[in-house]
Amino acid sequence: MSSITSIEMYNILKEKLGENEAKALTEYVETKVEKSLEKERDILATKEDIYKIDVKLADTKSEIIKWMFIFWIGQIAVTLGIIYFRN
Repeated sequence: MSSITSIEMYNILKEKLGENEAKALTEYVETKVEKSLEKERDILATKEDIYKIDVKLADTKSEIIKWMFIFWIGQIAVTLGIIYFRN
């Protein structure tokens, strides 16, 4: 696949279509390419985005562990209460 610069494209189109049409078409293609690159850039995750996700996951993990211990302590208290009041 060969690559073509906008100047080369302009020169080729200028011979076939004329100067104004070649300029308009070249600008249109360049605009479309820039918009496509901006769209792709928005989709890609940066190192900063990944770091933020890692921090959020770590915070979530610690919250889950905290609530698990609270649940276990509650379960132990209920079990001991049942054993104590049963006798």
